Amino acid sequence: MGHGKIEIRRYWTTSDIDWLQGRENWKNLNTICMVERERQFDEKTEKETSYYIGRISNDAKKFGNAVRSHWGIENSLHWVLDVSFREDESRIRLGNAPENFAVLRHIALNMIKKETTPKKSIKSKRVRAGWDNDYLMKVLAG
Repeated sequence: MGHGKIEIRRYWTTSDIDWLQGRENWKNLNTICMVERERQFDEKTEKETSYYIGRISNDAKKFGNAVRSHWGIENSLHWVLDVSFREDESRIRLGNAPENFAVLRHIALNMIKKETTPKKSIKSKRVRAGWDNDYLMKVLAG
């Protein structure tokens, strides 16, 4: 629960996958998993179902922890990219450009994180690299 909404998640896993066509194309595939998300807010209810395949054991609790952990990492990365690089404000829309620039932002973020000399925020380091060529070279040297 948060931000005025209630979210309920239900997780299921099964290792009964003998019927799955093409399963031999995935090395060590042994489980199909499902998560159902139900959100209640403003007197509305939304349901969403996602399916996953994987090597994880047939354990719904373990699967649920893995999904939540993944989205926690994903959400924190998105937050950093949005705050430090203003990614959500990007007007890049045509062809492969959005994906290409996303890759460049990830590379830049990783290089800035590796530079540990000043104890400054990622946003501050990014701005400094734009203003100070010596510092930029330090960041690029890794």
